[in-house]
This record gives sequence, C-alpha cells and structure tokens, in this order.
Amino acid sequence: MVILITGGLGFIGAHLCEYLLTRTDNTVICVDKMTYCANKAKLEEFQTYEKFQFFKADICDFHALEQIFLQVKPVKVVHMAAESHVDKSIANASHFIQSNINGTYTLLEVCRTYLGTLQEDKSKFLFYHLSTDEVFGALGDEGSFTEVSAYNPQSPYSASKASSDHLVRAWGNTFGIPFILSNCSNNYGPCQYPEKLIPVIIRNALRGKPIPIYGAGQNIRDWLYVEDHITAIISLLEAEKIGETYLIGGGSEVTNLEMAYKICEFLEQIEPCRDGQYKDLIHYVEDRPGHDYRYSVDTDKIRAEIGWAPSTPLDAGLRRTIKWYVNNKDFLFQGEPLEA
Repeated sequence: MVILITGGLGFIGAHLCEYLLTRTDNTVICVDKMTYCANKAKLEEFQTYEKFQFFKADICDFHALEQIFLQVKPVKVVHMAAESHVDKSIANASHFIQSNINGTYTLLEVCRTYLGTLQEDKSKFLFYHLSTDEVFGALGDEGSFTEVSAYNPQSPYSASKASSDHLVRAWGNTFGIPFILSNCSNNYGPCQYPEKLIPVIIRNALRGKPIPIYGAGQNIRDWLYVEDHITAIISLLEAEKIGETYLIGGGSEVTNLEMAYKICEFLEQIEPCRDGQYKDLIHYVEDRPGHDYRYSVDTDKIRAEIGWAPSTPLDAGLRRTIKWYVNNKDFLFQGEPLEA
C-alpha cells in the first residue's frame, strides 16, 4: 500500500514515517515543506529505505501536489502538515491561515481531482486528517471533551485547525472524499522541536536559565506520549471507519507547574544540577493572551470501537523523553525556545 504523509518530517509525522518504515511493508511518501522545524536527520535516515520517497512541496501548491499524486498513486493520505505553535499564531496569524486553512483546502481539492482519475480502486482511498483538542476551547475543573463537543477555538492556531476540520467534513459530505478525523491532546516525546513546553523546560534547565511558566502555572493539559499516538493512528488507518471522528488522549492531566516540577525532579536523577536545584530556575511570566485553562479528552469511543488505549504512563514517558534530550543536546539546543 502507498501511504502519503504531509508534514512527514514534523514531530508526529516523523514518528509515523519511522513506524511505517520499520514495522510494515507499506511504501511511504513524505511530503514536507522543510520549514524550520523539519527533522533533517530523520530525512537522511528514512532515505536509506527503498520504500521511502520524499518530495519537498508546499501543500498550498496545487500543481505540485497533483503531480505527486499522479506519480505515486497513494491509497491513503495522512494529513499532518500544519503550523502548530500557539505563540507564533498570536504574533502573526497569516502563516496559520495560509497553511492550516488554505493548505488543507488545496490538498482536499487535489484529492477530489485524484479520485476522479481512479476507477475500481476508488473505494480503497482514505483521507486521514489529524487535528487538535484545542478546537473545542477550554474546560473548567470538571468534564472532558467528546466527539460531539461544540467547537469554540480561542487562539488563531486553534481557529485555523477548527476551520480545517470543517473543510474536511464538508469535502467528505459534499464531494464524497472518504475521511477519518482525529483530535488529539498535547503530544510529547523524543525529537519534538525545542519550542514546546517540555523541551523548553529541559533546555533551559540544562543551560541554567530561567524556566518560563505562564501565569501561575495552573493551566491543565492532558499529555499523550507520541508513540502511543502513532499506534492510535495506525489502528484508525486499519479500521477505516469512514466519516468518523475520534479523540485521542493520554489520560495524564497535570498543571504546567506540576509538569515543570516533574521534569526538574527527573533531570536531577539523570543529570544532576551543578549549582543548586533545577526547580529553583522556575520563573513565572505574564500569561499568554487567551490561554485556555484546561483540556481533557474522553477516549471512550476509540477504546470501544477500535480497541486502542494509551500504554505509556506519564512518568515513564517523561523519563524516556528527558533521557533522549540529554543524549541529543545538539538537537535540543537548536533554535530558540519561544513557548512555555
């Protein structure tokens, strides 16, 4: 089977490519624009596999995508390409509108054209759209999002992802594109570009710099280990529940402050601080505009219908992640941390 992955060199995309290349016989087609957060080292690794092909392309480029589709003839498309940094969306939303909304629209139009070229194989085609729980807005102290929760995005990033979700459903209902959609909670794990909360905490701690925590650090997130997320995606690709939406979460809710303390504690065990303790570096900064208080996802549907459940406890996943960054400081110290 030929599986085309947009954003295949991003954090989650690279993990999916690696899973497919090492554990399946599928041909993997990676389409990536190669922006600042693309994992170039993984590209070199993937290119050693004969069943891997890479195309540098922008998902907003209809002609380039159309030529790729006609050349490789994908059976399944996993759409992961997206701008995902909330702080950057607040500073400049235009890239998010362009990539997440216009890019998804262009990709859907390419799929619609491509489906018109297929005959007996048309029924095998599947468009998998990866989205976020942030499209639902914020929760109070109780309750969880479900697949029927109302959309209420609060940031330019989440608004752009909500728009892309609506486009996927509309093109499925109107033009018959077979789709599956999933909304996931916060991902973490090895190889995440060092601008997100967990690698920022690790990076600043190891450098002896202040660890920035927004507001009072009481915002709550559900954390999903990236390898667990990949097994969920694989399960949904195999199940082919056309037109369905699934929430994917790790069942590990902690405040940002609790997360910072956990990382500092584990870092002390793995690479002890030379001067004082890592937790002394925690520094409160002005809260982010529109900072959602709490996210929580109900995973009953994917558990019942697909049989998937997360298998990595938060502490185990964090230890594994911290060890990876400690052993890969060249990756950790690239660029500048922007988000906490």
